Amino acid sequence: MIRRLLPLALLIVTSSARAEFQAGAAVIDVSPPKLPVLVNGGMISRYAEEIFTPVNARAIVATDGKTQIAIVVVDSCMMSRDVLDDAKKMAAAKTGIPADRMLISATHAHSVPASMGCLGTDADPNYVPFLKEKLVEAIAAAKAALKPARIGFAKADAAEFTALRRWIKRPDRISEDPFGNPTVRATMHAGRNWDDVTGESGPEDPDLSLISIQTKDGKPIAVLGNFSMHYFGDKAIGADYFGLFSNGLRQRIDPEGKMVGIMSHGCSGDIYRVDYKVPEKDRPKPTMEEYTNGLLDIAMKAYASIEYRADVDVAMAEKRMTLNYRVPDKQRLEWAQRVMAEVGDRLPKTQPEVYAREQILLHEKQQTEIVVQALRIGDIGIATTPNETYAITGLKIKAASPLPRTMVIELANGGDGYIPPPEQHLFGGYNTWAARSAGLEVSAEPKITQAAISLLETVSNKPRKPWKLSDGPAAKAIAALKPFAWWRLNEFAGPLAEDATKNHRDAAYEAWVTYYLDGPHSDQFCAGEVNRAPHFVGGRLCADVAGIGDNYTISLWIWNGLPNDAREVNGWFYSRDHNHGTSAFGEHLGIGGTSGNAGRLVFQNAGGKTEIPRWTWQHVVLVREGDQARVYLNGSLEIEAKATAVGIPSVFFGGRSDNDSNWEGRMDEIAVFDRALSADEVAKLSVH
Repeated sequence: MIRRLLPLALLIVTSSARAEFQAGAAVIDVSPPKLPVLVNGGMISRYAEEIFTPVNARAIVATDGKTQIAIVVVDSCMMSRDVLDDAKKMAAAKTGIPADRMLISATHAHSVPASMGCLGTDADPNYVPFLKEKLVEAIAAAKAALKPARIGFAKADAAEFTALRRWIKRPDRISEDPFGNPTVRATMHAGRNWDDVTGESGPEDPDLSLISIQTKDGKPIAVLGNFSMHYFGDKAIGADYFGLFSNGLRQRIDPEGKMVGIMSHGCSGDIYRVDYKVPEKDRPKPTMEEYTNGLLDIAMKAYASIEYRADVDVAMAEKRMTLNYRVPDKQRLEWAQRVMAEVGDRLPKTQPEVYAREQILLHEKQQTEIVVQALRIGDIGIATTPNETYAITGLKIKAASPLPRTMVIELANGGDGYIPPPEQHLFGGYNTWAARSAGLEVSAEPKITQAAISLLETVSNKPRKPWKLSDGPAAKAIAALKPFAWWRLNEFAGPLAEDATKNHRDAAYEAWVTYYLDGPHSDQFCAGEVNRAPHFVGGRLCADVAGIGDNYTISLWIWNGLPNDAREVNGWFYSRDHNHGTSAFGEHLGIGGTSGNAGRLVFQNAGGKTEIPRWTWQHVVLVREGDQARVYLNGSLEIEAKATAVGIPSVFFGGRSDNDSNWEGRMDEIAVFDRALSADEVAKLSVH
C-alpha cells in the first residue's frame, strides 16, 4: 500500500511547489538631460540640440518562481558591452536578477544620443552615466510591477515593409573602398540605379513577430514586437519608427492603461524599407507615420489571433566569446598613422580620415569579448546577437531553432558591428570595411550563429531542427523522372550543394556565390515555404557526371542579372569541359550579348529565337542524343544543332569551364538525367 501511495504523494508535492508565471513591464524616459548631445548613426560626428520625441528604455521582467529574466529595449543606436555590463551589474545589485539573465538591446535608431564610439562619433561622456542609471531604473520598475500572467505569440508576413538595401554591382562597375582599392562589388542602396547592378545580395526576412503578455484575466501587460528593417530616418533627438510603433501598440491595445509596447530590432544589417526591385516611379513614398501605421495594421491582425498560456516556465543561457578583429597589415597601419598625424587632435572630417582612425583603434584592441544569449518562456524562444546581423543569419537561427516560435534580436548586449556571412566579405562594401562598425573576424557570423542555435538547444533541452525545403508538385515532377543528380540549391551557405536524390552526387560551390534568395515558383516547388536559390557573382557550381554516357538531359532554371548589352557574351550558365580551359569536345550554354544573339540562348555557336527578359525566371532544358542537341526554353523548342559528343565528366553551372563571361544572376533546381528526355517529358518539367 505504501509503495502505491508514494508516487501520488510525490506528485502532490511537485504540483503544489510549481511556481506561478509572473511578468511586469515599465517604460522609463532616457532622453538626455543635457543638450547638445552627440548622436550616433553617421560617418561624421554631429550634435543634436533639440528633443523632437522622447527616447525610452522599455523593460519586461518575467519569472516562473525559480528563474528571473529581464528584457530591455532602448532607443539607442548601439550600446557597448562594457556599458551594458556595468548597467547589468548595478541592476543585479538592486533587483537580485542575475546579470547573465538580463538582455539589453538597442533599436538602432540613428537619431538618438551616442552611447558608444563608432566611426567618426565618440560616446557622449555626459549621457552614458545617465543611461546606465536609467537602465537600472527600468529593470527595477518592471520587477516591481510583477503579477500573475500568461503569454502568447503571433507571427505575420510584413514583406511590403522591408527589402534588401545591399545590392551586387556589375563586374564592370566596381568602385573603390576608403583605402583606395577597387573592392566594392556590393554596397548599400546600389539598387537605385538598375544599370549598375545584377541583383540583391541576400534574402529578406518578412516576419513581424509579437510576444504578448497579459494578466491572467486578460489585461495587457506588454507586447514585444520584432521586425527586420534598419531604420526609417527621424529628426534628432527622435525615436524613429521604433518609438512610434511602440506607442502605437499601446494606443491601439490599451489606450487608457499602462501596457508597454516594444519594438525590438530584428536582423537588419542589409535591410531597408525601400524595395529597389520596384521602378522608382512606382515606389511608395510614405511618411514615417504612414509606414508605422501600416505595420501596426498587420501587427493588430496578428495580435487578435494570439492564444495564451499561463503554465509556462522560464530559462535563459549566455555565452561569452573572444573574437579577433581584422587588424590592418603593416602597410595599411602606416597609411593610417600618416593620415592621423595630419588630423592631429581634431575629429575626422572625411571618410578616409574616419577609417584611418579606425585602423589604429583595431590595431590597439586586437580582439574583443562578445555576448550571445538565448531565452525561453514556455515554447517561445528569443536568440540574440551583439551585431548588425544580415537577414540570412536570422533566417538560419530561426530555421534551426528547436522551439516552434523564435525571434532574433540584434544589437543586444553589445554593439560589435556588422557580421556579414563569410561569402559576403568577398563582395566588399561599407558593411565589410574593417572598423569598429564591421571589424570582427571573417568567421564571426558562423561562430555567432552556431552559438545562438546551441544556446536555444540548451534552454529548450532539445536538438536543433534539420532544414530541408518541402516538395511541391514541380519538385515531385522532377523526382518522378528519376534524375541522375538533382541540386535544389536551397543551401544557407556553401561549399556543399546537396544532391536531392539518393545517389549522393553532391556538387561544390566555388567562392563568389551568395545564398538563399528567392527562387522560381515557390507555390510549385515547395509546400508552404519560399523556394530558395543562390546568386552567382562570378563563382560556379562544380560537379562530376561520369557515367551518364552520350544521351543525357540537363534541366535548370536561370535568372539573368545583367542587361543584354552589358558585355560581348551576357553569361555562360552551363559548361561541360575541362576545368580552366576549353577544348574541341566541350559544350557551353548561355545567353548572348553584344557580339551576337543579344538576350537569346546560345548553344555553342547556335542562337535561339526568343529574347529573355532580365530578372525573370526561365526554364532551360538541354537534351543530348549523341551528336544531336535540342535546347528548350520554357517547354518550347528553341535551338536544334549538331555537336560533338561529350565524354568529359566535369560540368559547371554558373560559368564556363575557362571562367570566361561567368554567370551574373541566380540559378535553381538543376537536374541531370542519364537519358534523353522526350518533348512531353520536358513539358512536364516546365512550370508556368
